[in-house]
Amino acid sequence: MTTEIDFNAPATLRKWPSLKKERIPTTWGAVPYSVVEGTLDVCIRAFMSKEERHLYEIHTKAQLPLVTEVLQHEHIVEIARLRDFL
Repeated sequence: MTTEIDFNAPATLRKWPSLKKERIPTTWGAVPYSVVEGTLDVCIRAFMSKEERHLYEIHTKAQLPLVTEVLQHEHIVEIARLRDFL
């Protein structure tokens, strides 16, 4: 079975506010804000150019089993590695 990902799906790269390079917790009222809006491919490329990747996440339409609605940094890196093979 082949799994395909629609890299043209609409997506948003969001960044969490940070203090000393760590996410500010939601208990303090922090919410991620939009950095890039475009396709999943555009957001992955923008994410890969960032230094503090743990502060970012991508919001997109779920494409199970590989793509969930909110992709955390570890998952984005794996999808970026798979992109050329899918």
